[in-house]
Amino acid sequence: MAQRLHLVFGGELVDPSKSVFKDVDDIDIVGMFPDYASAYDAWKDAAQRTVDNAHMRYYIAHIHRLRDENKEASSTEELDG
Repeated sequence: MAQRLHLVFGGELVDPSKSVFKDVDDIDIVGMFPDYASAYDAWKDAAQRTVDNAHMRYYIAHIHRLRDENKEASSTEELDG
C-alpha cells in the first residue's frame, strides 16, 4: 500500500481572500502526517490557535499526490479540474 503523507503548514496572508503569504520566511510548518485524519487534527489545532487573526491560514498539502515531473503523466493527471 502506498504511503499517504500530508503536510500541514500556514502563515499570515497579504489578503485573506487570496493564498499569498505575507512573508514566506515566517511560514509555520506544523508537520508531516501519515494520514489525513491526523493531519486534519493538527490543521484544526493550528487554525484554532490563530482564530483571532483573520489573515492567518493553515493548509493541508497532499504530499502523496506529488509526482516526478520527469516521468510521463497518466491521461487523468493531465485533465483540468
